[in-house]
Amino acid sequence: MESLIEQFVGNKDVYIPTLIASAIVLIVIVKSLTRMVTGISAERTRREIAAYIAEGSMTPEQGERLLNSNKSRGCN
Repeated sequence: MESLIEQFVGNKDVYIPTLIASAIVLIVIVKSLTRMVTGISAERTRREIAAYIAEGSMTPEQGERLLNSNKSRGCN
């Protein structure tokens, strides 16, 4: 196993492309996770606003204004 690792690290023709490909895959994974967390947060916010409207502590107009303000700032 150690000799395989030494051959891999010593062979720059394979090492550098593999490093670049790994970095690209890592970036794609991080971006996907970021989008997922952002989407979940936006949905949670919509549900909380709906709950406030349902319990009567917020009017539907206030809730709509809040949701529209998030969209104008670039949030989901």
